[in-house]
Amino acid sequence: MILAVDTSGKTASAALTKDGRLLGEINIITRLTHSQVILPMVQSLLERCETSIDDVDIAAAANGPGSYTGLRIGIGAVKGMCLGRRSLKCAGVSTLLSLAYNVSAFEGSIYSVMRARNTLCYFAAFISQNGRLTRTLDDCIMESSDIAALIRQNGGRAMLIGDAADMIKELFESDESVMVAPEKDRIARAACVCTAVENDDSLITPPEELGVSYLQPTKAQKDRAHREGNNV
Repeated sequence: MILAVDTSGKTASAALTKDGRLLGEINIITRLTHSQVILPMVQSLLERCETSIDDVDIAAAANGPGSYTGLRIGIGAVKGMCLGRRSLKCAGVSTLLSLAYNVSAFEGSIYSVMRARNTLCYFAAFISQNGRLTRTLDDCIMESSDIAALIRQNGGRAMLIGDAADMIKELFESDESVMVAPEKDRIARAACVCTAVENDDSLITPPEELGVSYLQPTKAQKDRAHREGNNV
């Protein structure tokens, strides 16, 4: 049984699966901070599924890229659960990988694209066959024009997913081989975090080692570098 949370963006999501079967999922787009909603969501989900945290084998979280604050909240919640119950395994899943699983029924190349800043995007690439994903490019930050060039170079049928999908699609004009995932499939879903863990047990990690993958410096890091630069 896998319990997962995703707090990487505007959507707060919690899901519970058992042997690959979805038992329940809650997705909420809210103005409240994730710290206010995610643990009550988890408790409500467990109660509605008539189970408890003691029945869960693995607790997982989307570990980035995404909202700095949101990611820390989700990671902190999962680490707290696992550190408090040493029998509970811990897992971290790339937000870009989780997004790709939203459209894993698609046969061909899947490109996860999330807005970073200006024309920069968080980006990862996968091949989807029979509902299983094979990664072809690690998570990175890339200019939208370079992403389009790589997709053209790879060729074939392609699916774009993420909040930057429309921006990338505009660079292909009427090319029907490059498609955009439906709006309803572009939200971060904890159920897809569960699927990623089910398909790859190498994502399981000691809770002490579960961290956040920002892919770019945080504001605090930028401020510190600026202060240190001024002190030179």
